[in-house]
Amino acid sequence: MKVLLTSTGLETEEIKEYFVKMVGKDMSSVKALFIPTAAVDPGAIEVLPKCMHDLLKCGVQEQNIKVFDLHVGITLDELRQFDVVYLCGGNPAYLLERINATGFHTTLMAYIQADGAVIGVSAGSLIFSNNLPDNLGLIDTKLDVHCAEGERKGKVEYPFKNNLRLTNTCALAICGFPDRLEIIGT
Repeated sequence: MKVLLTSTGLETEEIKEYFVKMVGKDMSSVKALFIPTAAVDPGAIEVLPKCMHDLLKCGVQEQNIKVFDLHVGITLDELRQFDVVYLCGGNPAYLLERINATGFHTTLMAYIQADGAVIGVSAGSLIFSNNLPDNLGLIDTKLDVHCAEGERKGKVEYPFKNNLRLTNTCALAICGFPDRLEIIGT
């Protein structure tokens, strides 16, 4: 399991380095599935180039990034062709509705269980928590993003407390339950 939940993506060098290590291969050969579906309002759309830049600044080649907007489903075999799934921010309810309507929830969770790497940004992180009904259920707690004060750096105890808070410069790294959960960054 290799999931990185963030407020703002690869905002710091520490989070970027963790992501590269988590993916675990030469970044120039990494194939990424970039999902901008949550970006339905002008503010979220404006941030999409920054999200794309997250992958590029790690060394992912532009020709290895496929933009996928979740208007149709994708099979697990198709998804396994990608080394990482990048879920952009925006409207979490809309993103979750598209994920559930296309059957992507089943495919994505199977991909995660098979050790596929996923990074969530804001709304792309919230869909894994219990903030919304019919969520993906990866973490059994409420998740707050863009917080002024967040969780302390280090190992996160499981079961989780009722609410986890992420600043714009920290992330929740999930690399296994229950012993490989940690907050990176500050």
